[in-house]
Amino acid sequence: MVGTAHRNTGVEGVEGGVGLTALMVAAARAIETHRHDSLARDVYAEHFVLAAPASAGWPVRMRQVPDGDANPLWGRFARYFGLRTRVLDDFLLRSAHVRGARQVVLLGAGLDSRAFRLDWPSGCVVFEIDREGVLEFKHKVLDGLSAAPKAARVPIPVDLRADWVTALADAGFDTAAPSVWLAEGLLFYLPNAAETYLIEAIDRLSAGGSALAFEVKLDKDLLEYRDSPLYTATKHQIGIDLLNLFAREPRPDSAGDLADKGWSTSVHTPFDFTHRHGRGPLPEENDALAGNRWVFADKPRP
Repeated sequence: MVGTAHRNTGVEGVEGGVGLTALMVAAARAIETHRHDSLARDVYAEHFVLAAPASAGWPVRMRQVPDGDANPLWGRFARYFGLRTRVLDDFLLRSAHVRGARQVVLLGAGLDSRAFRLDWPSGCVVFEIDREGVLEFKHKVLDGLSAAPKAARVPIPVDLRADWVTALADAGFDTAAPSVWLAEGLLFYLPNAAETYLIEAIDRLSAGGSALAFEVKLDKDLLEYRDSPLYTATKHQIGIDLLNLFAREPRPDSAGDLADKGWSTSVHTPFDFTHRHGRGPLPEENDALAGNRWVFADKPRP
C-alpha cells in the first residue's frame, strides 16, 4: 500500500459530520455484500464499520436488522447505496478497460475500497483525494487486514475546499493522459462555488477521452422531504441529520455546464438502474430520493 504521512491513527476523520456518512455508506455496502442477490461486493466495508466507535454497533448484515428490508435506512436506503456502488463500479471499469483511461481520480474518496476490490487493467493508477483523518482511518483498517491494492494507489490527503488541484499534480497526475473521475456522494455537501470550481477544474485537467460520473440532487427545496422515512430513520437510528449536512443553496447545473464545454452527458434517476438490474429502490410517496440524479459525462477525443 502506498503510504501517506501519519500524524495519528485515530478516527477523527470519520467520527462526526460528513465523515460519519462514510461509515453509513460502508454499513450499507456491507449489508449489500452479504445479500443473496448482491449487486456489489465489498469485503472491506464491515471492517470500517466495526473499527469506528461511532458505528461499531450498526448492522453489517441484514439479519441484524429486526425489521429487515422494511427498515427505511438499512432496507431501502442501504439498497440504494448498493445499487449506486454497482453502477459506478461498472462505469469505472468500462472507462478503464474499454475507453482506455489509466488514471482514476476518486474525489472525496471516503472509505471507498475500489482500488482493492476491482479488477483494474495493467498500468492503472487510482488517486484518492480526501481529508487526512479519513484516509488515516482507512489506512489503519486496511493495513490491519494486510489488504493489497489491485492498481497503483496514491492517497492525497487534502480537503476538496483547499488546493487539491496542485496536490493532484504533485502526486503525479498527467493532464495529457485520459482519466476517469468519480464524485460519489460528494456534491450534496459542497457549497455552490466549490461544485462549480470542481467541475471547471475537472474539465481543465481532463484530456480527450476522459470520463466523469457524479451524483446531484435536483430538489428545488430539500426541506420538502424533511419528514420522509429515509431522512427520519437516518436521524433517529444513527444520529445523522442529512438535511443539516447538505448545502442548502441552489445548485449549479453542472451537467449543463459540461455539455456547454463539449462533453456528452447523460442524466439518470437511480430508478432507471433499479429497472435495469431488477433490484433496488423504486419511487414512493414523500421520497427523499426523488431529486437524486446520476450524471455520466464523456469528453470527446481530439
